[in-house]
Amino acid sequence: MNLHRLDLVSLSLFVLVVRTGSISQGAALSHLAVGAASKRISDLEAAIGVDLLERHSRGVKLTAAGHALHEHAKRILGDVDHLAAELSDHAAGIVGVVRLSANTSAIIQFLPTDIAAFAAKNPGIRIELEEQNSHETVLAVLDGRADLGILADRMPTLGLQVVDYRRDRLVLLVPRQHPLAARKSIRFEEALDFDFVSLSEGTSLATRLRAETQALGKRLKLRIHVRSFDAMCQMVAAGLGIAVLPDLAIRPHLRPLGLRKIELRDDWVDRGLVIGARALQALPRPARLLLDHLTAAAGTLSRNAKAR
Repeated sequence: MNLHRLDLVSLSLFVLVVRTGSISQGAALSHLAVGAASKRISDLEAAIGVDLLERHSRGVKLTAAGHALHEHAKRILGDVDHLAAELSDHAAGIVGVVRLSANTSAIIQFLPTDIAAFAAKNPGIRIELEEQNSHETVLAVLDGRADLGILADRMPTLGLQVVDYRRDRLVLLVPRQHPLAARKSIRFEEALDFDFVSLSEGTSLATRLRAETQALGKRLKLRIHVRSFDAMCQMVAAGLGIAVLPDLAIRPHLRPLGLRKIELRDDWVDRGLVIGARALQALPRPARLLLDHLTAAAGTLSRNAKAR
């Protein structure tokens, strides 16, 4: 067995042959002649010292050794793709990448401004941002798919280390002609006689509403589940229910959709957003710079609000 004779072209061809179940189709996708592709597969088998494919009139099937090579080949080729992307970043002047997962509340209310300010000061660091609900954000950080995660403060962190990021406030959103539209403030319990529009189950907002409703010994009349704040506002405007949403998130929709915002007089409507990581002190330098920027920006806003 001489694994040093393996080359990336042959491994890529092998993966394509497995994917298509045919040496000729794998050859076509690799831009190789069928004869050249067949020889590369034979050379692979010779280098390893065992058959990788069972050849039949209708195509090929993997042997046990072929299955093992296929798994390793996919991983090797994936690592090469990551290497190429990283080297391409360096060639373009990118010195680091931060993978950030965040819930919808953070993305809509705070992150556009914060990330734009960070990018202006750190042009060599690219941020890859993915929107996920708070639970999925925790799992992304734990699994190593994200360096940092931003989530609601009452969600289980499953061992992540967290620091405070921002605070927001939940309000009640109703259509213009709703019986509650003339109210300036209300307790959440008073709204429970009406149908609600909510985010999907599992989101931090849906979880909080369900918990607070159960604490009152009542049941939330959920008429519609949607996946975004924008969709919730559209449903409320259509008269299909009322909703609890972050104050800053609904402001652009109030006038265009003819909606009314009602303050909620409940302690739990003041929410915290936190930033989580597996180990805050062990973050790579680009992620540490972003973390410091986000927490500093939040602190500056807090001090400015107190000064006013």
